[in-house]
Amino acid sequence: MATQILVIDDDPELRDLLRDYLNRQGIEVSVLHDAASLERRLERERPDLIVLDLMMPGVDGLTALRQLRATGDDIPVIMLTARADDVDRIVGLELGADDYLGKPFNPRELLARVQAVLRRRKTIPSAAPEQREPYGFGRFVLDFQGRTLTHSGAAVPLSGSEFALLKIFVNYPMRTLTRERLLELLHGPEYDGTDRGIDVQVWRLRRILEGDPSAPRFIQTVRGRGYVFVPDGEHESSAAT
Repeated sequence: MATQILVIDDDPELRDLLRDYLNRQGIEVSVLHDAASLERRLERERPDLIVLDLMMPGVDGLTALRQLRATGDDIPVIMLTARADDVDRIVGLELGADDYLGKPFNPRELLARVQAVLRRRKTIPSAAPEQREPYGFGRFVLDFQGRTLTHSGAAVPLSGSEFALLKIFVNYPMRTLTRERLLELLHGPEYDGTDRGIDVQVWRLRRILEGDPSAPRFIQTVRGRGYVFVPDGEHESSAAT
């Protein structure tokens, strides 16, 4: 089955250029001229990846990405921008973008980024055996098959990226994971994103799991090293919040 990509950009010449080039590479491309109707489009079709322009009238790319991730949708997104501002790049990655490409760019470079993102998404981390049965810690139960989390029997909303991160921690209990290792397990060994992005994801997961995110019981910080998942919620002497 051919790879399907949705390109969202208000520049008609760029949309046509990317559609023609990617079509010649065997990739099916659909387009939108703005992000206002993205949610409705995704109800009708599910592309393998979205190419999303940052600067657009109305709903801009960052807003569209934020809204997409807020619904728990973890579809891969590559952001495009004419800005040379690292702040926008960092914010986009923190919101859940998989990659970032500045304009102008060669369509071949975008194709390489698309292929790399899709390869990362298919990467299955090895090393620790994955948990399969529902896993309980504290009053939480993580159901791997149903991809759900409950607290005292009540469902807890969890996005796709939050589930993926929690699954990694559960599969590596009581083991310190560096930020680099977490990024590798989440995105694959070729990922070159920033450490700051994983800190934001951990903070969001703590807001879900911890009664007091500033004094976490389950996902603890190990100074100068990374994070450790403590299923029973007891603090280690080497861990600090």
